[in-house]
Amino acid sequence: MPQNRKSKESRSVKVLVTGGAGFIGSHLVEMLLAANHAVTIVDNCSTGSADNVAPEAHLIVRDIRESLDGVFADSRPEVVVHLAAQVSVPRSVSAPTEDASVNITGYVNLVQTAARFGVRKVIMVSSAAVYGQPVSLPLTEDAPLAPVSPYGLSKLVGEHYTRLLCTQYGLSYTILRPANVYGPRQTSGGEGSVIPSFLERFTNGFDPVIHGDGRQTRDFVFVEDMAQAIIAALTLGDGCTLNVGTGNAVSILDVWKTLASLVGWKRAPQFGPARAADIEHSVMDSRAAFRILGWRPTVDLPEGLARTVEWWQNGRRAAPAQANDSSDR
Repeated sequence: MPQNRKSKESRSVKVLVTGGAGFIGSHLVEMLLAANHAVTIVDNCSTGSADNVAPEAHLIVRDIRESLDGVFADSRPEVVVHLAAQVSVPRSVSAPTEDASVNITGYVNLVQTAARFGVRKVIMVSSAAVYGQPVSLPLTEDAPLAPVSPYGLSKLVGEHYTRLLCTQYGLSYTILRPANVYGPRQTSGGEGSVIPSFLERFTNGFDPVIHGDGRQTRDFVFVEDMAQAIIAALTLGDGCTLNVGTGNAVSILDVWKTLASLVGWKRAPQFGPARAADIEHSVMDSRAAFRILGWRPTVDLPEGLARTVEWWQNGRRAAPAQANDSSDR
């Protein structure tokens, strides 16, 4: 039965985070460690970086499509948080087979391994892309699911596998559908990466291109707030599928203007053709997460953008990962 009671559990939990060297994952790992949880990371570091990883965490450089038995045998996690994914919408359009291989086949491999090794719960981080072009706004969890990209489709299939396999194997689960997550350590090229894409162009002295007319709207949630929602789901939200957003719609043009002001950019915005599979408008109704997880966003967009620009200007972009692999038993 879906859980909606506030948990008082505060004991240390063994957590395995896939994609823990990446953008959202590295922030989550830091917060888990600060709460005295034991953390193992599985990440192939194709987009993440070992430089993002706190030294107290155990990083295993591994693709989730490979055997994970040795990882689970060594770490014995109680909870698995799944963030590893092929996250580029354009890449999913040009290479749907690769997208499905990572986001579906790799994920099924992960859940099956978790079941064999007695994991208690799986937290699957999905995407607002499962909704496709909204019929109405804000998006509630029972809105029609009609993804318009292979990426959104693979995330939706992952949700179905979560419910099916976790029920079949007797695992608890929570599915989280985040809005556009942004903040320090985000790189261009991933899902919802308009902010680092703009900043990368600004930093290199080039005009960022706004695809379409800039009136497209998004719900931007700061990465630390997203990580807090995942932490709340360690002990809450069993059997639930929950939106994680702010409920505030902001246009891409307004984001450009704020970033341009923060970096001192003086030229006018440049516009280009709209991209295939882009969503026109997306804003989340997250009241269920407020109620069930006891979670609310705490960082508003002006503060979050200022913190992101500060990180970017301080040159803290991580280098490619250099870490040793760990052999399966």
